[in-house]
Amino acid sequence: MTPAELKALPSPSFWRRVFCGLYEQLVLLGVIALIFLLPNLGLGVLFGIALPSWLTFLYLYMVLGIYFVWYWTKSGQTLAMQTWRIRIIGKDGHTLNRRQASWRYMFGSLWIFPCVALQAIFHLEKWLIIEMLFAVVLFLWPLSIFFDRKDKALRQGLPDRLAGTRLVELPKNLVTLK
Repeated sequence: MTPAELKALPSPSFWRRVFCGLYEQLVLLGVIALIFLLPNLGLGVLFGIALPSWLTFLYLYMVLGIYFVWYWTKSGQTLAMQTWRIRIIGKDGHTLNRRQASWRYMFGSLWIFPCVALQAIFHLEKWLIIEMLFAVVLFLWPLSIFFDRKDKALRQGLPDRLAGTRLVELPKNLVTLK
């Protein structure tokens, strides 16, 4: 598809975004297990070293950032986005460059701040934190599309508006998995 044709496509619905996000989290479990858990378990078992939580968080943030930026700059779609026929494009309709993808990743991870605030306010522990993260990421964050007052078919979430990117829903006859 040409960039002009991509720009003309509608935005994905709220529920398509939610289900894509849920599927993305399932895919990320494998990425985290391979890239994150194995080295950390190796350090712990072989050397008895446990990384500080802030360093573990930064490492995980960077690993996930590399995953998203690589996929968004390669084809405009992660594995979950391919399955749900969603593609991320720039304002001009082209695939994102590294800078745009990095900004989109940073703006897309702003959901962390309300989660940290809620955890501090309500003193959430262990599983309650995980449940809160799922609720915010899967349902509350995609609700930001309803703050976009533009045409219903072109609504974008907060991260896309801030980064100058756009999610589009691809037609069924165009889908090719890469």
